[in-house]
Amino acid sequence: MKICIVGAGAIGGLFAGWLGSRISAGEITLSALARGETLAALKRDGLQLESAGETTRVAMQASADAAELGPQDLVIVAVKGPALKAVAPAVRQLLHADTTVLVAMNGVPWWFFDGLGGELDGLHLQSVDAGDAVRAQIPLQHVVGCVVHAGSMAPSPAKVRHMVGNGLIIGEPRGGISPRVERLATLLNRAGFNTTASDRIQRDIWFKLWGNMTMNPVSALTGATADRVLDDPLVREYCRAVMQEAKEIGARIGLPIDQTPEQRHEITRTLGAFKTSMLQDLEAGRPLEIDALVGAVREIGQHLKMSTPHIDSLLGLVRLMAQVKGLA
Repeated sequence: MKICIVGAGAIGGLFAGWLGSRISAGEITLSALARGETLAALKRDGLQLESAGETTRVAMQASADAAELGPQDLVIVAVKGPALKAVAPAVRQLLHADTTVLVAMNGVPWWFFDGLGGELDGLHLQSVDAGDAVRAQIPLQHVVGCVVHAGSMAPSPAKVRHMVGNGLIIGEPRGGISPRVERLATLLNRAGFNTTASDRIQRDIWFKLWGNMTMNPVSALTGATADRVLDDPLVREYCRAVMQEAKEIGARIGLPIDQTPEQRHEITRTLGAFKTSMLQDLEAGRPLEIDALVGAVREIGQHLKMSTPHIDSLLGLVRLMAQVKGLA
């Protein structure tokens, strides 16, 4: 089985590290599409993964040229949202007729409304895929959605440190649990993930987004860890108001959430004083994942003709901050 990682950063590197070290080389051929310092480090030293107090080195083919890697059986796309349009043509070159593309990214994906049903069924979200540029390169029949419940970081190129969690939820955009999802779940479980097959992956994406869409941008705006965001009563109330608007949107599109914002905040508190991925990106000078986390939610609200003043203000503030810092 030929497997290519597109985006060998914190999450893509975790996939590569566990697949490469726990599935025998006789079963899989692992490669990475990379560039710059990451590509140079992968070619020189391979991928280095720190997990459970041990460091594992995984050798793999790495190239900036998708044609050199050739068609793959499984492509794991783990880039940040701002990079997706640029890598989509390369992903297209990695496909054969039966390739599975596992989209392990935060936020609302471009295919979110394909097969979802309801009043917005089939909607093309321009906030995450302007002009359908990604959709044109990665046909829907190849896509399997993925929600990652694991934390890792990349302290330097081709070096990944697993922090917490090993959960994955995967599913078909059009719903149901297909044989390919079952096979993929088995493979990922063997690699050390705790993988659940979902019959409606959009529900799982929306639920994770519901917490991320406030903690990420608010932490980036303030420079605060998650515990400090929730410790400030005014900021916590603002987050609650944003989440309530998103909850109402979810109910309209058939993705209701049973929790209250306050209940979700208590879960977030158990994670301690952590830096969100957007705050880490800000500190590293990387582009921020604003559209997939906030912009898409606002766009959905606009299509539903729903008022979202708190989501609007959050989007405006974090977008302006990113523009001023050159990270938009």
